[in-house]
Amino acid sequence: MRTTALGRTPVGVTELSFGAASLGNLMREVDDDQARAAVDAAWDSGVRYFDTAPHYGLGLSERRLGAALRDRPRDGFTVSTKVGRLLRPTSDPSGDDLANGFAVPATYRRAWDFSAYGVRSSIEDSLIRLGLDRVDIVYLHDPDEHEQQAFGSAYPELERMRGEGLVGAIGAGMNQTRMLHRFVCETDVDVVLLAGRYSLLDQAGLTCLLPDAARAGVSVVVGGVFNSGLLADPKPGATFDYAPAPEQLLHRALRLKDVCVQHGVPLRAAALQFPLGHPAVASVLVGARSAAEAADASSMMNVRIPGDLWAVLRAEGLLPWEAPLPAPTANPFRR
Repeated sequence: MRTTALGRTPVGVTELSFGAASLGNLMREVDDDQARAAVDAAWDSGVRYFDTAPHYGLGLSERRLGAALRDRPRDGFTVSTKVGRLLRPTSDPSGDDLANGFAVPATYRRAWDFSAYGVRSSIEDSLIRLGLDRVDIVYLHDPDEHEQQAFGSAYPELERMRGEGLVGAIGAGMNQTRMLHRFVCETDVDVVLLAGRYSLLDQAGLTCLLPDAARAGVSVVVGGVFNSGLLADPKPGATFDYAPAPEQLLHRALRLKDVCVQHGVPLRAAALQFPLGHPAVASVLVGARSAAEAADASSMMNVRIPGDLWAVLRAEGLLPWEAPLPAPTANPFRR
């Protein structure tokens, strides 16, 4: 699988990467064996970049991912985690964390902290949960409501840690473009993680963020390419950004599916490969809660998409003309 170095760093990421939020019981439970099998299947398909965060399952995702990777050669894979939420034990650990999207006991609470101390503490805690000697990439995680502290304290601390050799690459991960664009233009980040804003249904990232990232030499990892489910299986009741999809978006997704079917291509394959057409995009991050889902993502990456499909989507106004498209022969192994 193709590997790209992030920004000006030696940290490499595979074009398909593994999002480990589901290993933290995102929306529903996954047992330890299922979680391990998902990581193993991703590894067997050639994936070597794995992303997690303390937020995912109150640390469960980090613990499971670390356990699945621990016996593999450490220089053979890349791991990213995130800072901004510290986990604190609760005095009354009753109930669950489903209000935050995770089917785990509420044994911890999240404390927002984008201070320099919070950044170092968060990474130290993550290393313990992962059981690894280092993380390769650290993102500021959803600093939407903490912009001043994120730029004034958290980012400078990450820059210091990169300078000390404690982390290889630094950046921010969000589901909005405005603040990520500010990181690209005003800081020396190596990478930004853009979730849900560069997909077949939402090209907000194309306006400023992606072009300016390409000019600045900042890599972009794109997550949420299925927009939380609508582009994986568009049907009544499907979700867009974790809420019921508006009717207009459902109709658009169904038309996208129709065009793909006419060209013999699964919609999932087009959704997965579309972001990789932009020169700023280094990797597409896909979540998997089972071996079957991890194998499916790899299979969709290997589907050869004819140029005529993209041409029809443009002609029907389903894709903007200015969106760069993947080269149909970019991967000689695609069928």
